[in-house]
Amino acid sequence: MNTNFIVNDYVLIWNLLFQASISESIYKLKQRIWDTYKTEYNALYQDKNNILVDYKNFIPNDDTIYNILLENKDYDKLRKQADKYRIEIMRIWDKNKKETDYFFKNIVRLKVSNHTIFVVNKELNIIDYPTHNCMIVGKEIDRKNTLLILLDINKKVLFNNIKKYHEGQQRFKNAIIELALNEYATRLTGMSFYQSGKPELSSLKRWLYPYWLMYLGIPKEELGTYMMRDKIVFELDKYAYEKELKKMNIEEFIDFCIRNQRYIVREKKEDKKAEIL
Repeated sequence: MNTNFIVNDYVLIWNLLFQASISESIYKLKQRIWDTYKTEYNALYQDKNNILVDYKNFIPNDDTIYNILLENKDYDKLRKQADKYRIEIMRIWDKNKKETDYFFKNIVRLKVSNHTIFVVNKELNIIDYPTHNCMIVGKEIDRKNTLLILLDINKKVLFNNIKKYHEGQQRFKNAIIELALNEYATRLTGMSFYQSGKPELSSLKRWLYPYWLMYLGIPKEELGTYMMRDKIVFELDKYAYEKELKKMNIEEFIDFCIRNQRYIVREKKEDKKAEIL
């Protein structure tokens, strides 16, 4: 997946106007604009998707409020901060591009179109996916683990490029996407990330894990090594090795797990066995 990171004035201004205020001065400016231009302010809400459809040629129906922001000294400062933040994200992305390409080609195995990522101020604390192949990113970079921003971006990409499932099946999609991100983070850092993620998914991930390793194409004789690496214990001799899984993409793998969930999820059987013991 190729990405284009840009700062666009219209996208930045729209988010400053309609997301939570990031400073006292911006809050007061928004309040003054609202008091004077209520009708125009409300009308601007519809611009969001129109900007993203053709940001290079976007012309607002009414540029009054945009011009007020563009001429404001506080906005000039925020624009420079967004430009600096964009460079930070690009450096992290470019440094890890090899692993990210591997992630989509060898782990996800789905063809994902190129994405335009609109960078806004990190104080807005958002990662939004309003239209296909367009994202809005403005989130603090964790200085202790800068790779988390990559996980956040790619998680959003995956969720929006894998087909939707109904409520009863959604947990399989969530768990498998988390497994994919765990493997991605493990490759990026050289340390297992399989114990990280949402606690409510940990049980399902544990049952899926042996099949996930087969999906990754891990040879049968190496399953034990990965089990120890990731600290997820299962009884090797109780799982038939499914060779066909390594030929699937992640969407097909989700479908396989949903179809075979009665065999994969053994929790009820194990719970009953535990009660007897």
